[in-house]
Amino acid sequence: MSGLDAIALQVVTGALRATCEEMGAVLVRSAHSANIKERRDCSTALFDPAGEMVMQAEHIPVHLGAMPAAVAAVVDRSHAPGVSWVLNDPYAGGTHLPDITVVTPVIAAGELLGFAACRAHHADVGGRVPGSMPADSTRLDEEGVVIAPRVLDNAAIAELTAAMRQPAQRRADLRAQLAANRAGALRLGELAARIGTGALREATAAVLDYAERRTRACLAALPDGTRRAADVLEAAEGDIELRVAATVRGEELLLDFTGSAAQHAGNLNCPIAVTRSACLFAVRVLTDPDIPPSAGAHRPITVVAPEGSLLNARAPAAVAGGNVETSSRVADLVLRAFGRALGQGTMNNLTLGNDDFTYYETVGGGQGACPDADGPSGVHVAMSNTLNTPVEALELEFPLRVTRYALRRGSGGTGRFRGGDGVVREVEALAPMTFSLITERRRHAPPGAEGGGDGARGRNLLDGAELGPKATGRLEPGARLRLETPGGGGHGSP
Repeated sequence: MSGLDAIALQVVTGALRATCEEMGAVLVRSAHSANIKERRDCSTALFDPAGEMVMQAEHIPVHLGAMPAAVAAVVDRSHAPGVSWVLNDPYAGGTHLPDITVVTPVIAAGELLGFAACRAHHADVGGRVPGSMPADSTRLDEEGVVIAPRVLDNAAIAELTAAMRQPAQRRADLRAQLAANRAGALRLGELAARIGTGALREATAAVLDYAERRTRACLAALPDGTRRAADVLEAAEGDIELRVAATVRGEELLLDFTGSAAQHAGNLNCPIAVTRSACLFAVRVLTDPDIPPSAGAHRPITVVAPEGSLLNARAPAAVAGGNVETSSRVADLVLRAFGRALGQGTMNNLTLGNDDFTYYETVGGGQGACPDADGPSGVHVAMSNTLNTPVEALELEFPLRVTRYALRRGSGGTGRFRGGDGVVREVEALAPMTFSLITERRRHAPPGAEGGGDGARGRNLLDGAELGPKATGRLEPGARLRLETPGGGGHGSP
């Protein structure tokens, strides 16, 4: 048991949280791509010398829950001041290839204090199509440059970005990530100088233990037993079934996905880190979101997914859609097992580009209703927590015109408490370009709970003609691509 009193513990927790938030601010303000500076598709966190996550900012759930795997991939390397590491390999600490992670050791007086880490979704990392998010990829190498853990220096930046589109922007974004980590390292070093390295070690251990105690208390308040849920992903060739058995036993929770589909020939596969990330997000929703977001909160949770399954894929399976869409469905499964109405259950991934630009965006939709409140409308649900790209920024930077952006009125499910409404987002191409859509809930509606109605299914339209949930193609000037995103499920009988 730590010797820190309750007030000192909260002060240290606040200092660590503020450091992570400052790292995020540095990254957003230093980046050049709209995906990071406008949508804020990036995340930051601090880790102790053993690689356990001590604190994270309130950024992107799918990034943060999986980031410990990235730090674990480099924690045992030889570290030196000012030497950072970079990776995106989904089978060596990454998620999908556009999410590049930079990890920087924090060293003071020759002693390793911990690590500052950030992950950002880059608008392009090479591969077969602009934006590096093909809807029809079958191998990892089709999706872009695969970066095994390596030192990130000027030579590495030049080598990696040379294989990507718009290399100058990629270089700027990688340097923004380095700057964010330097800010985190500076603040962690200042904290160590203020309270002493021994006290810092004691304080970070106390934060982890505190988060564990609070999580265990929340789990203990749930009735023991096994709850089950099933759902599907909408692959191009048909539906893919996923299953979970959620067992509460005292202060612990087992999430077992045995019985889910085998590894997929397409790109809906998840590395185990992504599956675990989605589970941790759902458990945070079910317990107490004010628990310090750290590795301590994860200790009572066990995730089981058979190797070679869709949720624990083997290399070199493609994963572009797994990180965004399958992770959303995993979170849905866990929430559904505990009786929650579900939100849109998709990030509505839209990628556009040609030789001169790449544009990537996720589009908000309806959140599921709570047992005591309506669901919010037009928000990024579950594993995504980004902003939209403002219309002004989009039209200024890209050869696109936004012709409609509005709430999709009435798309939320009925109920005592209504689900949130989706949105309508339509863009017109002003130059020739390719498009890629990776979406879900186009064939199956987001379900309500306790008698609540389902949310409306989403729709993808090209000049009025309906497209499937996964689609690729070409836009000529004047063509209009329209996304009508799903509504959330309602809760309770109307």
